[in-house]
Amino acid sequence: MGLLETIRNPQDLSKLSTRQLESLAGEIRQFLITNVAQTGGHLGPNLGVVELTLGIHRVFDSPRDSIVFDTGHQSYVHKLVTGRQDFSTLRQEGGLSGYPERSESVHDIVESSHASSSLSWADGISRARKLNGEGERYVVAMVGDGALTGGMAWEAVNNIAADKDRRVVIVVNDNGRSYAPTIGGLADQLAALRSTIDKVRTHKAYEGTLDWWKDRLENGGVFSQLAYKSLHAAKKGIKDWWAPQGLFEDLGMKYIGPIDGHDMAAVEEALTQARKYAGPVIVHAMTEKGRGYAPARAHEADQFHAVGVIDPETGEPVDAGGVQSWTSVFANEIADIADERKDIVGITGAMLIPVGLHKFAANHPDRVIDVGIAEQHALTSAAGMAYGGLHPVVALYATFLNRAFDQLLMDVALHKAGVTVVLDRAGVTGPDGPSHHGMWDMAMLQIVPGLHLAAPRDASRLKEELREAVAVNDAPTVIRFSKGSVGSEVEAIERLKDGVDVLARRPSGSTENDVLIVSIGAMSELALEVSNRLGAQGISSTVVDPRWVLPVARSIIAMAAQHRIVIVIEDGVRAGGVGSRIRQEMRAEGVDTALNEVGLPVEFLSHGTRSQVMERVGLTARQVTHDVVAQVLGTKVPFARPLPGQEMPTGQIPKIQ
Repeated sequence: MGLLETIRNPQDLSKLSTRQLESLAGEIRQFLITNVAQTGGHLGPNLGVVELTLGIHRVFDSPRDSIVFDTGHQSYVHKLVTGRQDFSTLRQEGGLSGYPERSESVHDIVESSHASSSLSWADGISRARKLNGEGERYVVAMVGDGALTGGMAWEAVNNIAADKDRRVVIVVNDNGRSYAPTIGGLADQLAALRSTIDKVRTHKAYEGTLDWWKDRLENGGVFSQLAYKSLHAAKKGIKDWWAPQGLFEDLGMKYIGPIDGHDMAAVEEALTQARKYAGPVIVHAMTEKGRGYAPARAHEADQFHAVGVIDPETGEPVDAGGVQSWTSVFANEIADIADERKDIVGITGAMLIPVGLHKFAANHPDRVIDVGIAEQHALTSAAGMAYGGLHPVVALYATFLNRAFDQLLMDVALHKAGVTVVLDRAGVTGPDGPSHHGMWDMAMLQIVPGLHLAAPRDASRLKEELREAVAVNDAPTVIRFSKGSVGSEVEAIERLKDGVDVLARRPSGSTENDVLIVSIGAMSELALEVSNRLGAQGISSTVVDPRWVLPVARSIIAMAAQHRIVIVIEDGVRAGGVGSRIRQEMRAEGVDTALNEVGLPVEFLSHGTRSQVMERVGLTARQVTHDVVAQVLGTKVPFARPLPGQEMPTGQIPKIQ
């Protein structure tokens, strides 16, 4: 039996010696490599936080002390030492979540995997502890992977630092390249000196002595005040020479570090000193992403930040290559557009490669800006660039647009700025779970005045609609597409004057118009299958792809008036979504045809493959067809318009309780 198998809760770690902890760290890394290679997941970040996580659980008492991860993809080691060692179904339906999840453990607190929010959680939890008379309980936030580039984190630090009695420990997992590695004898001597200084600085007597001298000197006349200012400046200058702590201490927080985040003894010592201080403390730990796994360390792009199924020996993907992804189609097309137009600039929020701006950046490095995890800044900066004569293309994951809605509304749309927002991973994304599904964007965007929204159904339409989007210079444009591989090309049988594509009329040449199916984006395959199934039931249908969801095309309204019922199929939330908007536009034009919105429920959908999630919520051809047939037959609301000579079904009137 290995050491890892003996760890069932964090308290078991206290029984281990330093040597045993080092062995355990090695076991954990091998466990992660072996298991994540089989399921896919966030491998590199977790290999880098093994010692930090063990140290946190050794020094602090979870769940009495609250441990928060920012972002939650660094929580695999935490899961292992809190009783969850079956990783065989990691990120699979019914299996272990790839992020903290309250339903899994009392040790998990924050489920959202959006970055830069943990410190606000820590601020709120610690305030509640203090107000409830539990101020002796600690809140520990592990922040890393660029989360401190987000403005929200600094807003929280500003508030945490204002209260010297709150027991908040912020562990900065610095695994980036902003700090060069310090090596050699001098570095070792300075590290030892910093350790000694930190022990003194975090002792309560030290603070009391400083406060006493500060009061005496500041109230002792001009010469005493001058002496205090001179001594304080000298002290601060020496400290800042030893360690990059000035920024944190200027905000009023104690700073410990930087320490070697892979030195178990150093980690424990730093965290113990932070605990003894019993006030807001920053512990700065230097770590390596992908620690202990050569393929990850050698991966220049992101040290295996997230992987699919891989060969654990080589790190090479097991899945067959050559499948074209939505992201790659965008990457190639925006690079070509940037070659043609000098006014095109790209903006990314710390995700250059994942959102497909890397080829653009390779060709024109001065025209692609990485703003860090700062989506709000990205949108308002884009508005400024548009004012300056450029056309910014802001590429984000769809779920992260939520964070910049105010800026899109008030800075971009209000000012009629020609800004294109490209939303990758729109709709149901699958294994990353509820905080990563890009299902909210279309409902949010419906209320933005003047905005143009496109949802391409295949690769050709993505290229086409992207070029149409960047041609608009007096309003925001948004392009959204799914995660993963692009399906087959879906050719239209006709393009209407306003750009709407007619994908099918079934039966061919029919003059009957039972059902108008409006297919949004990647839902075209489903929509066409529904049309085929309806045909087998003797129900005629027309399938259209608006291409541009907003503004609503007039031809959609005209066709709605000619059909008995309209079905809008979208992979966003039904409430306030595309179907809802089309229905409102129909009513405004006096068209009373029934409309059924087919989309996602207003729920947080747990992880699973895209097809599993769609099956779970009823977004399948079989279920949609079943419902439409019932609506045409008049046994389910909304009822299709009756044929000539038929009476309108009344249905069942629900009883008022």
